[in-house]
Amino acid sequence: MASKRSGNSVSRIKTGSFERRLSLTRAGLFAGTRMASHLATNWLGTKEKRDERHRAMLSSQARFLVEELGELKGSVVKIGQVMALYGEHFLPEEVTEALHTLEDQTTSLEWPAIERVLKAELGPDQLAELDIDPDPIGAASLGQVHRALRRSDGLELVLKVQYPGVADAVDSDLNAVAQLLKVARLVSFGPEFNDWLEEVRRMMHREVDYRLEARTTEKFRQMLADDPRFVVPQVLPEFSTAHVIASTYEHGHSVNSDVVRELSLERRSELGKAALELFFRELFVWGEIQTDPNFGNYRIRIAGEEGEGVEYDRIVLLDFGAVQSYSREFLDPVIQMIRASYEDDLEAVIDGGVKLRFMSTDWPNDVLEKFGQICMSVLEPLSPDHKDWPDYAINDKGQYRWKQSDLPSRVARQAARSAVSRYFRVPPSEFVFLNRKLIGVYTFIAVLYSEFNGEPLLRKYVYGEGDDTPDASATSQITKA
Repeated sequence: MASKRSGNSVSRIKTGSFERRLSLTRAGLFAGTRMASHLATNWLGTKEKRDERHRAMLSSQARFLVEELGELKGSVVKIGQVMALYGEHFLPEEVTEALHTLEDQTTSLEWPAIERVLKAELGPDQLAELDIDPDPIGAASLGQVHRALRRSDGLELVLKVQYPGVADAVDSDLNAVAQLLKVARLVSFGPEFNDWLEEVRRMMHREVDYRLEARTTEKFRQMLADDPRFVVPQVLPEFSTAHVIASTYEHGHSVNSDVVRELSLERRSELGKAALELFFRELFVWGEIQTDPNFGNYRIRIAGEEGEGVEYDRIVLLDFGAVQSYSREFLDPVIQMIRASYEDDLEAVIDGGVKLRFMSTDWPNDVLEKFGQICMSVLEPLSPDHKDWPDYAINDKGQYRWKQSDLPSRVARQAARSAVSRYFRVPPSEFVFLNRKLIGVYTFIAVLYSEFNGEPLLRKYVYGEGDDTPDASATSQITKA
């Protein structure tokens, strides 16, 4: 538990495995006893009343769980956040809703504790080369970010500093959280849940591997070096260690800020196109995808601001701790489904779903076809056939209106009304993360209120039409706007 609170900062994070396990075990036993009592008594009344009481109990259990995780901070909070993002197929809705509240926790560690980490990691000589602001510009569950100046030349840097002990606590914390979910009877353990849990474990280990993140950041910077629509910070290895990443400070505005919202439609649409094309490159060309859709990982740099000589707006990419590499065994069926959806080949879409192991040839044909159609509808903004677009999803120029289309909600309602949910299998963990990324990209474009058709970009990557270079029209359109 944190101690010596000062505003929204604390002086210590409880990382000892024994004290953390003890806290979670106590919480689990209390929650388990409460649930057992509820199950023993919840047999009176109509089915509707029993279901209502059970949902209320789940919500109560979930809120209690979140309070306990929030108190412990560190990797426990990050585990809860990851489970909220990717646990919809494994956890009750009431639990994921409660876990999402962990995303609002921004408690930071006080400067003396961070300074001790920096002294241990960098040494006094390296540290003396930097003038560091003790007030963090960002705080998360695993670490926090401080601005700094390199004294020799005034270069603006950011230091991402990992909280002490969190890397060593990942495995014990994950095991303890899983056990808490089990004892509190909030999840049913089985092979699919265990596989997903192991994927969360691998993701957490990547998140705390700052050397890997530094290499991945530099790799993406090189891959995007010739695309002027993107900015990737440069890592400074002389100030980076296993628990500290130093990189150039890259200014920009949040995606949903007023200044971005006030850009012309043409400029916002070009930013949306850039985000979609980046996803296509990750999927079709690189096979490496940044799977964390958090908007905090992106900034928008406005043309002409702060001496910026470039005459168009750019997307700043900030966090590469959640990059996943995908095998051809997984990617090929995904790309098959995308191409088949574009070509209106329902049979090939279903075949791809079977290869990915979340559809089965044992299902009735009508269920398979319905599921295939739902998958195809996800690609509505990329479709060559606009006659099926709702009137409110198309502007007077025949362009797709990403925000107004309300596509994610329509797809969800379509799935809920069908018989698919009775047959639906838990998808492989890779697909869960990829699906979350796709939703994140669509949401990013929608928040920008972009209006454009995605078909030309899709054709570029599915059929090799054009080349893998930035769209030359971007500069001219934004300059005119």
